[in-house]
Amino acid sequence: MKSRQKSTIYDIAQKAGASPSAVSAALNGKWKQRRLKKETVDRIQRIAQEEGYMANLQARGLRKAESGLAGMVLPDHENRFFAELSQQFAKEAHARGLCPAIVHAGRDADAQLTSVESLIAYSVDLLMIAGATEPLSLASACSKARIRHVFVDHPCSEAPSIVTDNTGGAAMLTKTLLDEMDMPSETDPTTWLYFLGGESSLPASADRIHGFRQQAEAAKVLFDPGQILACGYESEKAEEALSDLYSRLGQLPAGLFVNSIGCFEGVLRFLSRLPEGDISRSTFGCFDHDPFATLSRFPLRMVRQRADLMVEEAFRQLDKGTSEACLIRVAPDLV
Repeated sequence: MKSRQKSTIYDIAQKAGASPSAVSAALNGKWKQRRLKKETVDRIQRIAQEEGYMANLQARGLRKAESGLAGMVLPDHENRFFAELSQQFAKEAHARGLCPAIVHAGRDADAQLTSVESLIAYSVDLLMIAGATEPLSLASACSKARIRHVFVDHPCSEAPSIVTDNTGGAAMLTKTLLDEMDMPSETDPTTWLYFLGGESSLPASADRIHGFRQQAEAAKVLFDPGQILACGYESEKAEEALSDLYSRLGQLPAGLFVNSIGCFEGVLRFLSRLPEGDISRSTFGCFDHDPFATLSRFPLRMVRQRADLMVEEAFRQLDKGTSEACLIRVAPDLV
């Protein structure tokens, strides 16, 4: 008996009532660019599966000099924001028929560069870089290899960059906390609102500090440089900084703006050692979001960065082949 002849893209086009180019777009993940209807794509993909059709991705990659890999470098998998970025990246990559290759490189600049160079060596078709410590060196490596690339979270002056509106988000959280506090007194540091965590040398923290300072100055409640405690992102450092502040004041401050969920973990560890009465007198906010944190034993305001919208916009820039530097800010939500 003769083996069944393999279906071609033209056979599928005929059965689906679509053009061969539409079938190709539906099967290689580029149907969004073609603006095909979702029901058309679903019909084409169902018929292709029934016919046992599968494009030879390896051969196609050799012909087009494409690997079918989409690379992403990010500093942390445990942080919920970066985890959401990773999940959204994988979703968008799969929608384009690409296989996501995601690397956790930490915040060390050399480790990030090594990770980028390794992904380039595997001939990734594109690169999304989140939380870059030294973005210019990473952009240079991508440009030399002619790899489409975009930066997320931390911007780059020589590439498309999608970031949270950190200044606006911080100002929004600062205003909310001040509205919920009694009016601070210049002569009583225990009544002040303090900013805790992050690194002032990094763009995201610098913008959040700027938003905090801007709003606090507008409300005439920024009295001392010591209200801003940029102690780093490690939870241990945040715990230590809050412990030192508590020792100086003899109690918790009236308000605390915590810069990142990692720092908030350190804050929670310190608070777990205090009586309920000490905690209830303070107002807390965090520029980051974790649904479990809302179950804490005190009221908590949180800022949720829109990882979904940031990744969608980043892929929009990649799909367009944008290489010119641009900075797009995505507004966060207050929850």
